Amino acid sequence: MNINTPYYFIDETKLLRNMKIMEQVRECSGAKSLLALKCFSTWGVFDLMRQYMDGTTSSSLFEARLGYEKFGKETHAYCVGYSPADITEILGYADKIIFNSTSQLDAHFEAVKAKPLGLRVNPGFSYSHFDLADPVRKFSRLGVADPAELQRCLPRISGLMFHFNCENDDFATFSEHLDALGEQYAEALSRVEWISLGGGLYFTKPDYPVEDFCARLKDFADKFGVQIYLEPGESAITGCAELVTTVVDIVHNEKDVAIVDASVEGHMLDLLIYRLSAKFDGQAERGPEYMVAGRSCLAGDIFGTYRPPAPLSVGDEVRFADAAGYTMVKKNWFNGLQMPAIVVRRLNGDIEVLREFGYKDFLDNLS
Repeated sequence: MNINTPYYFIDETKLLRNMKIMEQVRECSGAKSLLALKCFSTWGVFDLMRQYMDGTTSSSLFEARLGYEKFGKETHAYCVGYSPADITEILGYADKIIFNSTSQLDAHFEAVKAKPLGLRVNPGFSYSHFDLADPVRKFSRLGVADPAELQRCLPRISGLMFHFNCENDDFATFSEHLDALGEQYAEALSRVEWISLGGGLYFTKPDYPVEDFCARLKDFADKFGVQIYLEPGESAITGCAELVTTVVDIVHNEKDVAIVDASVEGHMLDLLIYRLSAKFDGQAERGPEYMVAGRSCLAGDIFGTYRPPAPLSVGDEVRFADAAGYTMVKKNWFNGLQMPAIVVRRLNGDIEVLREFGYKDFLDNLS
């Protein structure tokens, strides 16, 4: 199939590998996995994902509604700050509502008390490579840090959320932190029915000790009599998608710069935010080296350095690997650049264009 670039290309066979691990974790530990829609919300592949995951978790009213309408199963609603209007509508979608603060719980309790409620807790420790993404950074607004305030609210809630990881692939650290949660919050844990360990646990990484991970989760759940929820985002979709682009020009300024028909700021924004380089599909060990840049007017719109298997020419394809998480949910119309289509290869090998974007989409995004 001839598809115009740029486009995001999701491979369901690669996605299925991650889903099988979700299934293994549930069967071996009892922990349920909820897709974190803030990371990935391309609902065209939800038919596959819902077979292996237990529902969705959200960060806003719209995400909660999307999870309810397009994924089904359990719908957990969380938001850093709900408005009264959010609460009124979210009651129709959410199975559980999780508050970020005791003041939010106090403000909305009467309206939501018929639902299972949870409270986010800031445990004071975390795992994150980036201060920008560290949930317990200094002055963090994310979660309740005061033990007395948590204690006061326990009679009104049935669950706790501990989201303090970001891309944590270190099982030893995870195990130490789980022990710390058990010691620090033993009384609270004994009084609730469920807990969420949030996202940021990279348990689908190759060679991760999944069996040991399951054993730790099961022991913790059994000790405190709680249902554990995980909220995988990247772990659910890592390695399953590419951003496919075409070289539109090659310029030279001390080094060769290949310009492609996509943009870091518009289509892989996290690379710019965290000052990371893209992962290139087909990177060679030797050969000509190119700086690959986007076609926006931003001087720093640079994907990274690429050694292709052969010299690049205008019209050649360049694929950026691992392009599912925090890409499609963050894409934007900066410079009015063509928005990448969303394409999927189904398990049976069929290739389907889920969505193409045109000028009308650009126009409707503005006023």
